[in-house]
Amino acid sequence: MDSKQRIIMGIDPGTQILGYGVILVDDKKCHYVDMGVIDLRKETDHFQKLKRINCEVGELLEKYTPDDLAIEAPFYGKNPQVMLKLGRAQGAAIAAALQKDIPIFEYAPRKVKMAITGQGAASKEQVKTILERTMDVTLDIKFLDASDALAIAMCHFYQLKNPLSDTSASTSWKSFVAAHSDRIIK
Repeated sequence: MDSKQRIIMGIDPGTQILGYGVILVDDKKCHYVDMGVIDLRKETDHFQKLKRINCEVGELLEKYTPDDLAIEAPFYGKNPQVMLKLGRAQGAAIAAALQKDIPIFEYAPRKVKMAITGQGAASKEQVKTILERTMDVTLDIKFLDASDALAIAMCHFYQLKNPLSDTSASTSWKSFVAAHSDRIIK
């Protein structure tokens, strides 16, 4: 990660409540900027919800001008229709970032919880509590979707700080040396 400051926006996509969180990071620490929700519960038409997500996320991107957008990946639950709707909401938010040429990074819910709390099955309340301690702030919020979005941004910060912590990456020395041959002293 560069030593310059960067702004990361996290998005917790939803078709009822979409959470967002914004942090400012430097090479050592992250600082809370803002968080909130886009409340879509009064919108009855699904396609109008997607339009609102795209427009309002676009406005947030203009307001905060993030260097990166970190977004939660849809997860498979009991109802495939829910996953489809969440995927559409995620796509509307992603499209807003693509229109502004903002790099997008996707994280699975379990990876976010693991990065923040050390437990992939942590509750939303546990995530919020750890965030408060980590950033030394009190997050007085009505919806935990906002603190989840903040956690997604923090997860991305941790990934930037330590890209080798990615458990999906190969852990073999041979792969590491091949990928980083410029670091080898001959």
